[in-house]
Amino acid sequence: MGGRRVLLAVTGGIAVYKAVEVLRGLQRAGCDVRVVMSEDATRFVGTPTFEALSGHPVITSLYGNEGDPIPHISLADGAELCVVVPATADIMAKMACGIADDALSTTLLALHCPVLVAPAMNVHMWRHPATQANIRTLRSRGVLFVDPVSGPLACGDVGEGKLASVDGIAAAALEVLGQAAARAQELAGREVVVTAGPTHEAIDAVRYLANASTGKMGYAIAGELAARGALVTLVSGPCALATPRGVRRVDVVSAAQMHDATLAAFEGADAVVCTAAVADYTPAHPADHKLKKSHEHLDAIELVETADILAELGRTKHGRTVVGFAAETDDLIANAQAKLARKHADLIVANDVSRADSTFGADTSRIALVDATGVRQLETLPLPEVACAIVDELACRLAPRDGGAPRA
Repeated sequence: MGGRRVLLAVTGGIAVYKAVEVLRGLQRAGCDVRVVMSEDATRFVGTPTFEALSGHPVITSLYGNEGDPIPHISLADGAELCVVVPATADIMAKMACGIADDALSTTLLALHCPVLVAPAMNVHMWRHPATQANIRTLRSRGVLFVDPVSGPLACGDVGEGKLASVDGIAAAALEVLGQAAARAQELAGREVVVTAGPTHEAIDAVRYLANASTGKMGYAIAGELAARGALVTLVSGPCALATPRGVRRVDVVSAAQMHDATLAAFEGADAVVCTAAVADYTPAHPADHKLKKSHEHLDAIELVETADILAELGRTKHGRTVVGFAAETDDLIANAQAKLARKHADLIVANDVSRADSTFGADTSRIALVDATGVRQLETLPLPEVACAIVDELACRLAPRDGGAPRA
């Protein structure tokens, strides 16, 4: 772990002194640790302790940091892992809601690396429905936890809420770093195209046909691929999502534009993952101005079929890997198997969008992986875990096995 960059985020609670031991444990493994503290945390352990041990200035405020006018961004950009210890109910609520009202919470909002949270609080605070809801929200976003243990608490109560062991927290952090290091090289040099989001098919200059796709799944997959070292081109329909770190994004609007951009990007790629919900039909004669219902009444819209992007990719793959999605409301597996054969795809990811936990815009999905060998059904999982499972499958198809050729 020599030189691995860890950000230690320390919040206010009696267990703050154990954050010092976590810092030392990470340092013994060779990590370079920087510290950001809440003002409440400094009431338990002062900044000089963390500064002396880390060898770096400790950030407690967004202001007055000599030589670093934007500390929350520099800390976030420099971290390979953030460990929040101890994590209070307050900071988890802020993380879940995106509140950034001090140096620590602002830094957490700016992070784009794995986050490991080690909570510590009173048992009743831990069990409170609001705290548990916030934990579920954070888990759904991919935040990792070292859960508290049961035992005597500082307030005299007994129950869960006691900070996990220092060795357990440090070991969990090192495991995350080790997995990240291995994953970062898993797909190094591989080029993958991902399509995401809806398409907008113009009726006139301001109106269009579309669907409910948000792009969340495709963006999660693109981010996971980039985290594993792949060179990723994300062909995105209209989405209100931030581009994942390390991903090259190509914005398109219509099905025709997505067709052209995807095929162009696929020319030099090893694989393509088609998550986009591309319109099957587009207006035959879109108006170049806004239609006025007072004198340009729209009785009907003549539609024509759009080009079948997935089918064309399947026909022209020449040994490369093509992954498609089947968003269905009935006969999920049968429809996915038929699509697999019809489109000449290598893998179809099937999800039942009639389910509330697997529909467009949800933060979870329940997918089945369908290929020529059979069907593997996954349980309902947060989108980051779904993306990880899909990329795991793709990585197996791209990586050589036992010194042989990649799986076809």
